[in-house]
Amino acid sequence: MQVESKDKILRSSNHPSWIFCFPSKYFSSPVSTKKDPAITGEDSKTIQRKPAGWKAMPYIIGNETFERLASYGLIGNFMVYLLTHFNMNQIYAANLLTVWAGTTNFAPLIGAFLSDAYLGRFKTLAYASFISFTGLLVLTLTAAIPDLYPPSCTSEQLQHAQCIGPSKYQLGFLFLALGLLTVGAGGIRPCSIPFGVDQFDPTTDEGKKGITSFFNWYYFSFTVVIMIALTVLVYIQGLSWVWGLANTTFLMFCAIVLFFAGTRIYVYIQPDVSVFSGIVQVFVAAYKKRKLKLPSSFDHAVHEHVLYDPPLKGSSTFSKIPYSNQFRILNKAAIIENGGLKPDGTPVNKWRLCSIQQVEELKCITRAMPIWVSGIICFTAIVQQHTFTVLQALKMDRHLGPNFQIPAGSLSVISMITIALWLPIYDRILVPNLHKITKKEGGITILQRMGIGLIFSVFAMIAAGFVEIKRRESANGAANADGIAPITVLWLALQLVLMGLAEAFNIIGQIEFYNKEFPEHMLTVSNSLLHCSIGAAFYFSSFLVAVVHEKTSKNGSSGWFDNKNINDGRLENFYFLIGGLGAANFMYFLFVAHLYRYKGSVIHDDNVSVKKVVLV
Repeated sequence: MQVESKDKILRSSNHPSWIFCFPSKYFSSPVSTKKDPAITGEDSKTIQRKPAGWKAMPYIIGNETFERLASYGLIGNFMVYLLTHFNMNQIYAANLLTVWAGTTNFAPLIGAFLSDAYLGRFKTLAYASFISFTGLLVLTLTAAIPDLYPPSCTSEQLQHAQCIGPSKYQLGFLFLALGLLTVGAGGIRPCSIPFGVDQFDPTTDEGKKGITSFFNWYYFSFTVVIMIALTVLVYIQGLSWVWGLANTTFLMFCAIVLFFAGTRIYVYIQPDVSVFSGIVQVFVAAYKKRKLKLPSSFDHAVHEHVLYDPPLKGSSTFSKIPYSNQFRILNKAAIIENGGLKPDGTPVNKWRLCSIQQVEELKCITRAMPIWVSGIICFTAIVQQHTFTVLQALKMDRHLGPNFQIPAGSLSVISMITIALWLPIYDRILVPNLHKITKKEGGITILQRMGIGLIFSVFAMIAAGFVEIKRRESANGAANADGIAPITVLWLALQLVLMGLAEAFNIIGQIEFYNKEFPEHMLTVSNSLLHCSIGAAFYFSSFLVAVVHEKTSKNGSSGWFDNKNINDGRLENFYFLIGGLGAANFMYFLFVAHLYRYKGSVIHDDNVSVKKVVLV
């Protein structure tokens, strides 16, 4: 895959004055647009600039801060919003939330394609931010305009399950808001981290250290933000849905303003041919030449021009992926046939001849897919804190003192506090000391970090199951008509702390994995894979709920879930089921991690033995 140089395509004279809401000064280049006499042709439109590194981070991380405040201020309490404001039953609300969240996390694949092929990361982030703002504005209207939500449910109606649900028109308006938020997330999520990485120079030691530290501190700042969202914003929503959602909308507006405030120092990477097109081209070319014989030696084949291995376009600072013998059949896509090249050395037909780099990019994704699959079950455990953990909290004593009650949607802040406390300790204390022992850059390998997170996710589900047994027995043994268990909601802290540790190890490990194991110009795609695993987890959770509810609620039984009262169900069995699946998933992860080869630890020729990286 040919990409533009990071040093050349940094600043364009025609940068986007297309956003009508902001003066053109926010988009025009602060650097003189006078042509450099050393640059000719198309490159004369751009002027070289050194990446600003951490100087650009206040704008990028600041933008993420406000955007995350808005999005997590919504999702943290959205289950309660559906139950109390739209009068939905528990199963419908849980499935709606998981399906929407799943779709939102698959949308980054489309956003990554548009960013790489047409818009670039900056424009994609800009467009997506405005769309997210519009979605939050529409959602605020569903809380502010009485015609857009069903009538309030009295306590008597609630007790007899006679609440009036939303009409099709009201649901349509709600779905419009969720759709806009999905489109916005599809552009923001795959581009935010890569756009931050773009601001560092990967050819310098300072830039490499900055990128490594960026991943931990990016997640740390985002964790602190979620803590604020799940406490302050959720508390305001408990007082007034209108003001609570209006606050999230205003915060999204602040995110947009801060993002554009840094346009004068950003590094811009222009869009090129999408990675997705190159992947399909390799499959097609390899199939067309499936009957050709592969050369026995890679070095000889390149030297004799048997395999197509052109230099990266321009003076790119991006490095080539080392050649590997894994999935060798795909190498046939790079075999040069008679008449396959133009006089200038470019392919006559890109669907019949691909470069070795294109082939290795496909191999990179292929090697990562088994690791990607292992993250789905881990995320399935983690997402329960946004659905059933909220239902548990609603049926427990949430009082802290006589005058304050913890909002049910705020309980997951315990996970965020765990991460916020753990990451600085891990980054500044454990990693340096582990490095002295293991001699590894991160103290332990990326796969080891991910594996530890999988173990914590299993323990979290086991703990959740035992806590639910105690909660339900306490609720059913009490004389309360409302079914509130007379035990403190802080009993849920154990499972949430374990979920936080699972995130700190597995999710951040995945972020590091996708950003280090993929080529630099594939970062947008690699980060979309992370969100796709989250999306798959939401879908899988919804699927499990639907199947379990159908299989366990036959013959008039309420089964593991009950639409009206969680105390009549057996939620602990569902938690134990996810824990069992997590244990099996960990064994699968050990197997695929044993077979995985890190980038740069692969064979360069047939005469060199294969080096495997084992999860030890």
